[in-house]
Amino acid sequence: MNNTSMDERFAQDSIPHLMVRLSVPAIAAQLVNALYNVVDRMYIARIPQVGDIALTGVGLAFPIIMVISAFAALVGYGGAPLASIRMGAGDKLRAEKIMGNCFTMLVAVAVVITVGLSLTASPMLQMFGASEDTLPYAVDYLKIYLLGTISVQISLGMNQFLSAQGFAKTSMATVCLGAALNIALDPLFIFVFDMGVQGAAWATILSQTASAVWVLWFLTSSRGMLRLRLCNLRVDPKIAGATLSLGLSPFIMQSTESLVQVTFNTSLQTYGGDAYVGAMVIMSSLMQFFMMPIQGFAQGSQPIISYNYGAGNYDRVKKAIRYMAGFCAGLAALLWVVMVFFPSVPIRLFTDSPDLAALTARTMRIYFFGMLIFGFQMAFQQVFIALGQAKVSIFIAVLRKLILLIPLVLILPHFITPQTTGVLLAEPIADITAATTCCVLFAIKSRQLLDPVKNPPEGTANPS
Repeated sequence: MNNTSMDERFAQDSIPHLMVRLSVPAIAAQLVNALYNVVDRMYIARIPQVGDIALTGVGLAFPIIMVISAFAALVGYGGAPLASIRMGAGDKLRAEKIMGNCFTMLVAVAVVITVGLSLTASPMLQMFGASEDTLPYAVDYLKIYLLGTISVQISLGMNQFLSAQGFAKTSMATVCLGAALNIALDPLFIFVFDMGVQGAAWATILSQTASAVWVLWFLTSSRGMLRLRLCNLRVDPKIAGATLSLGLSPFIMQSTESLVQVTFNTSLQTYGGDAYVGAMVIMSSLMQFFMMPIQGFAQGSQPIISYNYGAGNYDRVKKAIRYMAGFCAGLAALLWVVMVFFPSVPIRLFTDSPDLAALTARTMRIYFFGMLIFGFQMAFQQVFIALGQAKVSIFIAVLRKLILLIPLVLILPHFITPQTTGVLLAEPIADITAATTCCVLFAIKSRQLLDPVKNPPEGTANPS
């Protein structure tokens, strides 16, 4: 597909058709990535004699790995919408400048993370709960993983610029390449070469390196609308500031996820014991798994919204937003029905224990109650990012997790009995409040942003 035809598709093709075309690969990529993470842990758990303790040790390193990935989102998710807006405005030189700046920032972030965490890995892992038994495995895995930080940043961060240009299948191929290679290399390094946890880490960074090479090959070739050029690698402070501001929302969403899980688990352990923690593990896994189609559809729709916003085609932007919000809200409502009225169906995927299944079913009806309208928040938060509205998207991200959810988990058990119910109620209260706030903010901001009188198309000429 040449560059001109891609421009025409963003500007003229049927929006539902475009959304399906861009979103299905994004959803598939997320599902493949989740599957490969599960398989990775399965291999580690089967290391002879030390599998359980090795898995626990590596598990302690995952919150740090999530933060490393969040930095890739900070730059990639911040820069890609700005590049889409510039492409829509016909300013591809500026779009390439944004992309080049993001590449340099990702490399700089990788260097800082690699050096900083290499020096502090052991004390940080001990702070996260590593014992004398688990610390060696956690350190072995993390120190090798850190050697591939630059590949992680490039593969995850720059891959967003493939999606921004409408190359959803190519973007999906980046994830599938890394996942397939990692699944193939894991047993080779862990068992055949007898490298244990270190082998798992080498398999991961080699796979991420292959993905990074794939992304860079595409972005330096003439296959896309944008090309990564040496002349654009010098960082412009204005572009860097706009990128980091817009990327702060997805960064907060990803980096605070482990903090939310720790808060839930410790509170439920205190008030309910191991059984409630087990139920939370199942529920959080289901939440992440079932949110993937919604997130994938929203992210796949973002380039359409950003491009047409940059082009000043507000009617098309509004239509895209309506389709995206309708799909996200409808799918969230469907999942709500399953979770609230038929909880035993998904629970069977995780446990055969009648007691744990019964407890999880009871708690799921509380925990997932706010999902009924949560799809609107996921849709409109992505819309704010697509339109370059950094402040609003940051506020929504901070509101749900840091202002509402974590404090409510800690406060409600002191006023509600049983106390475990108080912990669980924090989730639907935070979801409903944040979703309602997001809808109100969108109703207010859209009147300004998508009104050709208040915000003429030339007003979008320099969003970065």
